[in-house]
Amino acid sequence: MADIVLINPRFETSYWGLEYALPILGSKAIVPVAGLPVLAALTPGEHHITIIDENVEPVDFERCASADIVGITGMIVQRQRMRTILVELKQRGAFTVVGGPWITVREDYFGALADVIFVGEAEETWPRFLLEWAAGQHKRRYEQGGQTDMSTVPTPRFDLLQMDQYAFGSVQFSRGCPFTCEFCDIIVTFGRQPRLKTSAQVIAEIESLLGHGKRDAFIVDDNLVGNKKAIKPVLRDLAAWQEGNGYAMSFFTQASLDLADDAELMQMMIDANIDTVFVGIETPNEAALRETKKLQNLRQGGGTLLDKIHRIQAAGMEVWGGMILGFDSDDESIFDAQRQFMREARISNAMVGMLTAIPKTPLHARLAAEGRLDLADEPAYGTNVIPLKLDREAMCAGYVSLLRDLNDPDAYFGRLDALYLDAHLCQQQTRIRYQRAHPVARLMLNLRLLTEAAVIVGRLMRQVPDPSLRREYLRRMLAVLRRRPEPDVLQTYAVKCAMHYHAHTMIQGMLANGGPIT
Repeated sequence: MADIVLINPRFETSYWGLEYALPILGSKAIVPVAGLPVLAALTPGEHHITIIDENVEPVDFERCASADIVGITGMIVQRQRMRTILVELKQRGAFTVVGGPWITVREDYFGALADVIFVGEAEETWPRFLLEWAAGQHKRRYEQGGQTDMSTVPTPRFDLLQMDQYAFGSVQFSRGCPFTCEFCDIIVTFGRQPRLKTSAQVIAEIESLLGHGKRDAFIVDDNLVGNKKAIKPVLRDLAAWQEGNGYAMSFFTQASLDLADDAELMQMMIDANIDTVFVGIETPNEAALRETKKLQNLRQGGGTLLDKIHRIQAAGMEVWGGMILGFDSDDESIFDAQRQFMREARISNAMVGMLTAIPKTPLHARLAAEGRLDLADEPAYGTNVIPLKLDREAMCAGYVSLLRDLNDPDAYFGRLDALYLDAHLCQQQTRIRYQRAHPVARLMLNLRLLTEAAVIVGRLMRQVPDPSLRREYLRRMLAVLRRRPEPDVLQTYAVKCAMHYHAHTMIQGMLANGGPIT
């Protein structure tokens, strides 16, 4: 029997980490780490396993030193903290194994700090390693010969996490994406053939989350609609489960923009109570979309980028956007183009970043061949890409300026008001219809939403140190109360105020430090 500790290192401050908003939302982290509870579920019962998510609790190095195996995972933004933890573990004589997205693309990064590495998916290699470790015959490197059959993936061990410390739950339906975006490492890690879990697996995960008190969850798939034909039966079954369980769960997810071309699919997502979708829009610069092979955003017949975004919004889902600066065809005009596009798209929340070349991606190979990579582990100006038409310093300054302008209160809430108050976005329409026939359930939900909104506003008034921001948030909430006093809209605006406070605080830090947070 092995005593195993699995660690998810803390994240540095980031846009989606919402670190400054978490106390206002009453949580320590946004969502639970996805991979480690699955590894725990794959671990045979004779082993003892502990999960430490450093975003929720500190790493107990004394506990780790007494374990037989200490595993650590992490993404590119966690690599520095991963190294620090591994150094401490090795000083204490721990046997260390490393897996996850970063080691998959940079196998040599940690050197001798990792006794064993896992490249790519690990549903097959993790149990094999445990058998070989027990026999004293484990290897230095493990990589599956093929991709995981998703129908064999067990329900994650959420019971090993402090689920009450997360703002939302997380659930996975599929892996893989059919597209060929030059900068993306998803197809490197998971391949271009989307693979799905069965409806029974998905529902079992959702019921486990519900059992741990989670009513809202992030569907972590990198592209939920990568296989439209296969996802529709799963959404249909999920919609039936929702109806049978009083629409107990709400979801947000990620999808490609071609979702807008399939009205049936959008309605199925709404019936499953998916109310928000993050879309990789990347840029309004069509030349850049062609350059990076983001062709799904350019397909003819479905209208412009704005048309597609507005179509998703009109169907009843809010759109969050992923935007990128620094493509080869970008020049100084891109900053104003992004500002204008975000305003016209009515996207309040957008993750804007400078183009980064991740190892093993086609972009990384191309720029390496062209001698256009900053090879430092912490590259200058916040990105390892040396752009063609933009000076690196100018791009960095333009990036920070764009973030500042997008999150100016008038601009941020102007986009939000344009969507919710002017265009009258109506989310969760199927659940609303259900609750009209179930007045007690409707009353209970409305009371919960109003309570959540009131608690968040109260925390904003107590915890936001800037009085002008406090007044702004209160003014915005009162305006919503006058124009759209529905409990779900009030709760949404309260959360949006907390999200704005996070972005505002993060950007103020960038401005003070003279550059982006990396």
